Amino acid sequence: MASVKLTDVKKIYDNNVIAVHDFNLEIADKEFVVFVGPSGCGKSTTLRMIAGLEDISDGTVEIDGVVVNDLQPKDRDIAMVFQNYALYPHMTVYDNIAFSLRLKKMPEDEVYEKVTNAAEILGITEYLTRKPRALSGGQRQRVAIGRAMVRNSKVFLMDEPLSNLDAKLRNQMRAEIILLRQKLNTTFVYVTHDQTEAMTLGDRIVIMRDGIIEQVGTPTEVFEKPSNLFVAEFIGAPKMNLINTKLEQVDDKYYVTPFGARIKVGGEKGKELKAAGIAPQDVVLGVRPEHIVLAEAGSESAIPCTLEVNEMMGSELHLHVYTEDGTRLIVRVPTINLTIDQRNELVYGKKLYITFEGKVMHFFGKETGTNLIYG
Repeated sequence: MASVKLTDVKKIYDNNVIAVHDFNLEIADKEFVVFVGPSGCGKSTTLRMIAGLEDISDGTVEIDGVVVNDLQPKDRDIAMVFQNYALYPHMTVYDNIAFSLRLKKMPEDEVYEKVTNAAEILGITEYLTRKPRALSGGQRQRVAIGRAMVRNSKVFLMDEPLSNLDAKLRNQMRAEIILLRQKLNTTFVYVTHDQTEAMTLGDRIVIMRDGIIEQVGTPTEVFEKPSNLFVAEFIGAPKMNLINTKLEQVDDKYYVTPFGARIKVGGEKGKELKAAGIAPQDVVLGVRPEHIVLAEAGSESAIPCTLEVNEMMGSELHLHVYTEDGTRLIVRVPTINLTIDQRNELVYGKKLYITFEGKVMHFFGKETGTNLIYG
């Protein structure tokens, strides 16, 4: 197994477009790191530079302490799984998985042992004699993973391996990749644009935008302590609600005043604001949809709004509301807390009141977009 280290890595294309800017990251041995971000952010380019499929314009990539900038992909001791499976259509599943082993002139009895072991782990033993065209998308992806598994490489690279699958298969394959990681116990670098994949798979997540790292942290860290507005909106579904408001201070207590309401910033957030010496100012207030609750009229913390869309999601409702000044917010309401009559009342035009507690708030600079506490 091996660590991976990227130091000041850049990728500049011939037309002087910088795809990756000064990328610095250390991936520990046996760690599962996920690169996530919108299309075109440089995550796949970075992965391909680790693999040797893209030239490095500047900086160094080390695998297990060895600089690999000038090594061919076959000499880097990595295994890669691609988005489009990249299987040989004229070969059986067995021969696809065995291909790299036969290139190394491995004895056929060893090839058989490795292929059948991988097939058993991935649950594709019954498909070994089939051609790829006779398999479903999920089965083809298992074959592609099996082909990478048998190489016993130091680093496992996966480039959006689930993006061609439907939602049900993606959920199933996510679970299988988690189990596979536990069985292989190797170093994984995984690329996705799906933040759900990132949150469920990664030990750490690298959030990228425009070739730049916006934040690196555990799933809990990037969810609870987003460093800026981009991370705050990108992580979480539905995305975080953002509200322009004022942060006020009375004695040693902080308050926010969204839409005419007045809400105390309590709990740890209030202590953190005080410890950081944050002055009263205009802020962008972030509140996740699951942290907003329905409220009674008359409270100074209640925000009046109007229901526009009610999305029934099974165990919860996604209520799209707009406030008196036209600001649109999303509220996640567990259905278990509502009676049938209460659910039936939540129709277009319904007048509601919402609120949230101070401990769930996030505060971002109006001009900088940086988290005032964690940025």
